[in-house]
Amino acid sequence: MKQYSVGNQNSNYRSLLFPFLCSQMTQLMASGNQTMVTEFLFSVFPHPHRGGLVFFIPLLLIYGFILTGNLIMFIVIQVDMALHTPLYFFISVLSFLEICYTTTTIPKMLSCLISEQKSISVAGCLLQMYFFHSLGITEGCVLAAMAIDRYIAICNPLRYPTIMIPKLCIQLTVGSCFCGFLLVLPEIAWISTLPFCGSNQIYQIFCDFTPVLSLACTDTSLVVIVDAIHAAEIVASFLVIALSYIRIIILILGMRSAEGRHKAFSTCAAHLAVFLLFFGSVALMYLRFSATYSVFWDTAIAVTFVILAPFFNPIIYSLRNKDMKEAIGRLFHHRKRAGWAGK
Repeated sequence: MKQYSVGNQNSNYRSLLFPFLCSQMTQLMASGNQTMVTEFLFSVFPHPHRGGLVFFIPLLLIYGFILTGNLIMFIVIQVDMALHTPLYFFISVLSFLEICYTTTTIPKMLSCLISEQKSISVAGCLLQMYFFHSLGITEGCVLAAMAIDRYIAICNPLRYPTIMIPKLCIQLTVGSCFCGFLLVLPEIAWISTLPFCGSNQIYQIFCDFTPVLSLACTDTSLVVIVDAIHAAEIVASFLVIALSYIRIIILILGMRSAEGRHKAFSTCAAHLAVFLLFFGSVALMYLRFSATYSVFWDTAIAVTFVILAPFFNPIIYSLRNKDMKEAIGRLFHHRKRAGWAGK
């Protein structure tokens, strides 16, 4: 009886295990018949001799301006003691983020415009997506921190020096980076496990979630959950900034002094313009719902999304800011004097 029982159990195990092994072997054979993708091709870039150089030169000039303008702002704020305030600290962080943000995409775009090789490895694509979205989310959080800074400065000016201390500014910046770089990590880790075994043509100018996930040969419906988390973070940043400025505007409109109203509005105008540029480009890129556009308009929207805010930020914060213009003048005047002294 005992031997019969053991034999019967082994027979049951074999009857359960055999179909499972067969199904696994079938899946392995099916995947073996497919060629796994090791790189993606950007299909929207024109050939170098068919218009690629026409787009290369303007994009190179724009990228150079973005790097130069934001780098000058970052250096000026770091070396000029008069600008060592919470507001300018956040502006310097924003300038540094803009340099990194555009560098994740534009150099590859420039390479694709002048080269016949328009490919990117799967690992490179994942890294580009990770840093592009992480830096974008971090920038949104820093803009929210700047809105809080302006709210305290205008609505509670007497307590502003004791609230916005350097330690809090650093904590807000580190928290913004932590939120941005941690939030995107699970989605990138999940995408890295997906099989890409069909087409490798990306109809976009950089690696983004939607065009890459459309190439995966498996179910990607779980990405909706992660996208909802990203959307919640963006909406939260937007609400913090919007509610802060609604309260600020109400307070300013209640001021009796016209000079006081003008001064208060001028301190917030630059940040409000950057806020509208950033979230306006985000809305244009990602809040299109079911609307579909041609490849031309999709590309135009993507280019606008990548370069719009980084291009105009140095212009807004320098041309509209007396302190920044004076600090830039002092920096170049000092370097000019040092150059003459060296001669």
